[in-house]
Amino acid sequence: MAGVSPATHRWRFPSIVSVFFSLPPINLPQILSTCPPLFLLSPFTLRSSYVPRASYHELSNLRRKTLRCTLRRMDLVALEEVEGDFEEVDEEEEEEEGGEDEGFEENELSELKSLTLDEEACRTARKYALSLSQELDLEDGTYKDKGEKWKGKRPLGRNIPDHLLPRVAIVGRPNVGKSALFNRLVGGNRAIVVDEPGVTRDRLYGRAFWGDRDFSVIDTGGVLTFSKSQDDVKEELAISTAIGMEGIPLAFREAAVARMPSMIEKQAATAVEEASVIIFIVDGQAGLTVADEEIANWLRKNYSTKPIILAVNKCESPRKGLMQASEFWSFGFTPLPISAISGSGTGDLLELVCSELKTIEDFHTNEDENIYVPSISIVGRPNVGKSSILNALVGKYRTIVSPISGTTRDAIDTEFTGPDGQKYMLIDTAGIRRRAAVASGGSTTEALSVNRAFRAIHRSDVVALVIEAMPCITEQDYRIAERIEREGKGCIIVVNKWDTIPKKTQETTTYYEQDVREKLRILSWAPIVYSTATSGHSVEKIIDAASMVERERSRRVSTSTLNQVVREAVAFKPPPRTRGGKRGRVYYSTQAAIRPPTFVFFVNDAKLFPDTYRRYMEKQLRSNVGFPGTPIRLLWRSRRKAEKEGKTSDTEKTASLLPEAA
Repeated sequence: MAGVSPATHRWRFPSIVSVFFSLPPINLPQILSTCPPLFLLSPFTLRSSYVPRASYHELSNLRRKTLRCTLRRMDLVALEEVEGDFEEVDEEEEEEEGGEDEGFEENELSELKSLTLDEEACRTARKYALSLSQELDLEDGTYKDKGEKWKGKRPLGRNIPDHLLPRVAIVGRPNVGKSALFNRLVGGNRAIVVDEPGVTRDRLYGRAFWGDRDFSVIDTGGVLTFSKSQDDVKEELAISTAIGMEGIPLAFREAAVARMPSMIEKQAATAVEEASVIIFIVDGQAGLTVADEEIANWLRKNYSTKPIILAVNKCESPRKGLMQASEFWSFGFTPLPISAISGSGTGDLLELVCSELKTIEDFHTNEDENIYVPSISIVGRPNVGKSSILNALVGKYRTIVSPISGTTRDAIDTEFTGPDGQKYMLIDTAGIRRRAAVASGGSTTEALSVNRAFRAIHRSDVVALVIEAMPCITEQDYRIAERIEREGKGCIIVVNKWDTIPKKTQETTTYYEQDVREKLRILSWAPIVYSTATSGHSVEKIIDAASMVERERSRRVSTSTLNQVVREAVAFKPPPRTRGGKRGRVYYSTQAAIRPPTFVFFVNDAKLFPDTYRRYMEKQLRSNVGFPGTPIRLLWRSRRKAEKEGKTSDTEKTASLLPEAA
């Protein structure tokens, strides 16, 4: 104002104010209906509007209301259509939240594509899945199997379905090394190998190859064809009538123990009936026994039409093995000394097996082979009816059902075709007791069985958590549910033995479901199925629910739809501010993976989003997008942390320039 007199200055200032207030007021609703909605979000436009005595905070509230109104009218078809909507940022809010982004030109936004962010999201999802898998492996490190692993690789060849492969059954008395040979042939630790008899009880199938020949190997339980007392049977098969059988009368326990050998033998006989070649395995160190003689007579009498190969196991020394094998010439078969642990002699054994197998006719591949076959594992506490459910689903006596706790040892895989023609792999597992109870019991077999159950959860797509109707939810059920959720598997809750609930009404089901939802909040998204496996009532609903869960687990949501849902959720409830005045902001979100559905959110700072807000966002996704029966993972990718570490990439630069959600 240099060179201007006070009178002139006083005259000019009122004239400017009078001219400003003489302008007609701006009709804000009319502008909202005619102009592009997001244009009004810029601070310049709002402060240029004539709103008498409106404070800055009131203007911010007006902007929020405007955003909510305009988002309802928006149709975010693709990311490119909204790249320029939020280019102007409120400078004052940016200063409160930690400053502006510097070093980028405005025209760079048009050159950067959402594909870069999608690739970064996939890398983030893979990194998270790998770290979670390693963490779960460390938890299971207490029970590690000690066994040889197959070093070879499967040669490229024909992809023949398992049901068309010829089958080779391994039979013999208990504790002669049948499971060790099975693991050697199929490659890996599929069967539990412990230096105690009676570990294997059910039939266990595995795929093997030798040269260009593929075949299926069946592991069986030990055959006891001679009469023994009940105490001897308990000791021979390692049967306990105390653990988990407190509520079962003594007479039923004794009857179950008496039936166990016959049930194991029935499983072995079924395997021999299915097999094209039989491997009769004996113990070379123990020598010839009465039990071996009876099994040899049984095989000659009933299965003389099938090739029978006599394998003398535990012959680690080649020279001594020939002497050990010479004792078994009296059986009428040519003995072959082998060692399932070291692998000596197994090559000659496989040559004999393949020479007896029939050549499979030319197999023509078709489109059905490439169909994904989901796996459904059946898990739960001991004696809740898991094996009964499997038998009811497949319609045959696939696994042994007994009131004896711990009857199932290995994870039993069974292929099943649903009513709609879809194939499933059903996995029956051993009962999972508390870790402290397993440790106090001191049973290595039970520890390995629990480990097999956890592995079954890991390799399955959908988990059927079986609970007993009368006890309802126990603490151990909740622990298993936690494991399922952490593994990211789809889940259905199967309430078995529903017929034991007296005087059921519609209200009974409602109250029961409320109780289950309250005690298993971690699985609030899982459907509930009520069934009675012994009578087959409603067991088909398990497959229907599992099919629905697998479809939801494999579903993808378009990026435009996902960003629209996220924007509406943030507009309705913005992230809370910190004490320093900072607020979290979502720049971009995308679905990075399926099975389980994984979503990556690119934000300014992941620490600004508390757990309560992350649960809120998950609820909004479920209510608007769906995904019943499967967990969803929300990964929050922080931009500022990477910048501070000096690792700013083009992807993070893209995230900083993309439109924010609040």
